[in-house]
Amino acid sequence: MTGPPEPPQPHGGNLQAAARRLGCRPDQLLDASASLVPFGPPPRLRRLLRRALGTDLRDYPDQEYGALCGAIAAWHGLDAAMVLPGNGAAELFTWAARDAAACGLSLLPAPGFADYRRALDCWGGDWRTLPLPLDWRGAGPSAWPLAGAASATAAATARPAVLWLTNPHNPTGQLWNRVSLEPLLERFALVVVDEAFLPLVPAGEAQSLVPLLPSHPNLVVIRSLTKLFSIAGLRLGYALGGAERLARWAAWRDPWPVNGLAAAAGQFLMADQAGLSRWQRRVQHWVAGEGAWLADRLAQVPGLEPLPSAANYLLVRSRPPAGSLQPLRLALERQHRILVRDCRSFEGLGEDWLRIAVQSRPDNRRLLGALQRFNRVP
Repeated sequence: MTGPPEPPQPHGGNLQAAARRLGCRPDQLLDASASLVPFGPPPRLRRLLRRALGTDLRDYPDQEYGALCGAIAAWHGLDAAMVLPGNGAAELFTWAARDAAACGLSLLPAPGFADYRRALDCWGGDWRTLPLPLDWRGAGPSAWPLAGAASATAAATARPAVLWLTNPHNPTGQLWNRVSLEPLLERFALVVVDEAFLPLVPAGEAQSLVPLLPSHPNLVVIRSLTKLFSIAGLRLGYALGGAERLARWAAWRDPWPVNGLAAAAGQFLMADQAGLSRWQRRVQHWVAGEGAWLADRLAQVPGLEPLPSAANYLLVRSRPPAGSLQPLRLALERQHRILVRDCRSFEGLGEDWLRIAVQSRPDNRRLLGALQRFNRVP
């Protein structure tokens, strides 16, 4: 193998590009770089989409997305004016960043999702990282470790600060408890909380900040349906926050950012609250069981140390005698057609880190077999 590794991608799930690079079909790849539920989407959603093809393509979507907002609001016990659907969470980060850039300095825990920086850079927003400790005892829920550092940084800035949080955290998988996050709402002009993975976490909803929204107009919670239902191709997420703030975001963006099929899917999934509860229980049962099983097996692979995670992904670091994990990542891709997340795009991480998404049991066995074969190569 010659030449330096290719530049890191800011997102996982680049199946088409990887297939072109490897000269194979996308369906021949095992994608453990994107953290999606492996047994979705639900069959009932597939049936709905087939019906929607005949009714929701010709006409423009409802520009207000009234039915979709109503279904989401009812699930969360909020007013529909506090809901804004988006073309995936990524689009909503862009508008959150416009608000944040006008508000003050943004504080970004690191390592963290690169899309927050991307969104802030769109508007020339100032940001500063808050380094997270990279050792912790369990997956949580635990206290957020940077309360003192964040408050001190906010107090030292000339302008009110904005705090961006991810719960469970990406890429570490740590789940932080609500009681440790709530005081932060009194210290920052704006708090943006990314809860994209929280519905997948066993007992995770108990730590959500959504119940605090009515009493905290400076709080925005962003969620995604992509991960829970394995519908990344539909691009559907939503923001929850103050009605005035979300109306401002809606006025900034293009008309009809959510297509008719995605809007129909979201309304269908969120309005069936009993079905949604059953699906969440199934997903959370898989996360708890398969995540622990995979972490235990990965810990037995020489040179790898999976860190505790509440989410459906594991942050893995090298341990002696291993150094850089880039040769392993490239071997998995080129020899076994398995993609894992390159962590070099996460500030504070480097070549000795990977993130691995939990898969089905057969696919997890395929991954472990490839890792064992790599370690047998002299």
